[in-house]
Amino acid sequence: MSSENPFLSPSDLPYQLPPFERIDESHYRPAFERGMAEQRAEIDEIVANPDAPTFENTIVALERTGETLRRVSAVFFNQASADANDTIQEIQGEIAPKLAAHEDAIYLNAELYARVKAVYDADPDLDPESRRLLERYHLDFVRAGAALRPQQQERLREINEELSALSTTFQNKLLADTNASAVVVDDESQLAGLSPDAVAAAAEAARERDLPGSYVLTLILPSNQPVLSSLTDRPLRERIHVASIQRGANANEHNTAETVARIVALRAERAALLGHPHHAAYVLEDSTAGSPAAVHEMLDKLTPAAVANAHAEAAALQESIGDEFQLEPWDWSFYSERVKQAKYQVDAAALRPYFELERVLHDGVFYAANRLYGLSFAERTDLVGYHPEARVFEVTDADGSGVGLFIGDFYTRDSKRGGAWMNSFVDQSALLDTKPVVINNLNISRPPAGEPTLLTFDEVTTLFHEFGHALHGLLSDVRYPKFSGTSVQRDFVEFPSQVNEMWAVWPEVLANYARHYQTGEPLAQEVVDRLRESQIWGEGFKTTEYLAASLLDLAWHELSTEDARSLFPDDAETTQRITRFEADALERAGVAVAAVPPRYRTTYFAHVFAGGYSAGYYSYIWSEVLDADTVDWFTENGGLTRENGDHFRRTLLSRGGSMDEMQAFREFRGRDPQIEPLLTRRGLAS
Repeated sequence: MSSENPFLSPSDLPYQLPPFERIDESHYRPAFERGMAEQRAEIDEIVANPDAPTFENTIVALERTGETLRRVSAVFFNQASADANDTIQEIQGEIAPKLAAHEDAIYLNAELYARVKAVYDADPDLDPESRRLLERYHLDFVRAGAALRPQQQERLREINEELSALSTTFQNKLLADTNASAVVVDDESQLAGLSPDAVAAAAEAARERDLPGSYVLTLILPSNQPVLSSLTDRPLRERIHVASIQRGANANEHNTAETVARIVALRAERAALLGHPHHAAYVLEDSTAGSPAAVHEMLDKLTPAAVANAHAEAAALQESIGDEFQLEPWDWSFYSERVKQAKYQVDAAALRPYFELERVLHDGVFYAANRLYGLSFAERTDLVGYHPEARVFEVTDADGSGVGLFIGDFYTRDSKRGGAWMNSFVDQSALLDTKPVVINNLNISRPPAGEPTLLTFDEVTTLFHEFGHALHGLLSDVRYPKFSGTSVQRDFVEFPSQVNEMWAVWPEVLANYARHYQTGEPLAQEVVDRLRESQIWGEGFKTTEYLAASLLDLAWHELSTEDARSLFPDDAETTQRITRFEADALERAGVAVAAVPPRYRTTYFAHVFAGGYSAGYYSYIWSEVLDADTVDWFTENGGLTRENGDHFRRTLLSRGGSMDEMQAFREFRGRDPQIEPLLTRRGLAS
């Protein structure tokens, strides 16, 4: 069996695309075991080298280890997110703690650390990227606990192993509860306000769940659900909202409260072991922000104006409602859309026929990338993706040379976690002679067969955003895989993707893709102008819900070990304690607006408890400071031109993590970032 395992040797497909036709679930366990064993042997060889430690025989040798493990991990964890099933979840539950232990065995290896430290202390003469690699490895070992006493290291191993298992548990429980919380509607009249294609998608979702004749409204990851802006049936809106914000807090086997409590306590304990007052201090030490104080200072500049704007918007919505009832969270999107329509004459539902997926993808997303960077995209129907809906595109540069592969997986399904994200199957590296293979996953409702996929404008923006991450991976030009593409500090990683959103509304790009899917008629210029003007409406809500989630994340991760223990004594009230903690934290932070729930509440905050954003959800708005300043630069310098794109590519996108991220920004912008463009964009300048 092992000789037939496709993970045990490099793929012979273009760009080393994994051979999905030959991959079976039975291959994962043996490939993980073989991959870990191989890397352990490679590490042993480095440690046993009788020669004095050098950059080449220690640091570069480390970069070359773990190829089999890298291959299987990339494929497996993408499937665990994009196409999970009971077997995959079972394997993930088994393998995640083993991988955590394997990583600890490397970074807590005293002899290996001694070699790394010897090279670091010798201060060899290196080129800038190699010097950064040496510095990063040394820092990674120290932050992983290599300098701790053996007894402390043993406890650290136990914590890391348990945390890895708990994150998997959180992810699986949340997926199950999100699917179970989907709202079933039996009477089509209750769907009044939804467009015909949205109704058809709900009927299709019901058929997939063996509920013919009914309609299923599935939930996306954030608190606020898109259908709330259209549904006229207020009780149904309330059902959907309650189903959304109760995920993970329901009294069933999918409740995540105990998992959250344990994660919070263990993260606090680990931070203390590593010499930090709390998890946030540990995380932010290695970020562009540098400290929780710096993050709070920035968020404090935004919070008062954002909340004031949210209250002003709420007053406008209540005026639209009148005296019939009091504005509630499930009313916000519905009446906000109507106020926006009256103010700007922009009807979101009427715009959807102009945003057909294929046209947005080819004539919008790909078109902008071609104009900026000279990239071309050709669908490779001869190459098989990991799922029938995963489409493979070859990307070529302006000179015709191959750049890599882009895989688009756009539709929602019960086996896919919520949200939208970018993954990588193969990282670009000159050292390993590899070119990138990157994936974008979205959660767009799939229409019935033969029907067009019509997007909301928010979904259009998400498509451009995630493709910004893809470009960061595709345009990487580094030597070492550790620095490839999006391998940058957490609070910098969203920056290129947020910049790419600007092209969704850039006049030349919008005019190229925004055409009626039936008639080909372009979206009228006056509608385009109103659409652009309308983007300022609702920023009070958007900024407040985002800040609430960011500050909630920080509140959880600024707990000391003692605080976490006192918050969660050994009793059966964990869900209620989490609810009270949330309310108190939001009140203290000044973002407790009754009609504006946090973008994510604790029990379904996947970024923080199942992803890599713990004490880092602030990153989106931190990066948006850079993004808004960059949009100003593009605007000042002529916008959609190859000269501008090449400058952004050369100074920033291609660098990955191979240099200090803020220095890369300065090389691009010519100065430090300024916050004023962000304040103007979000209506907070006054």
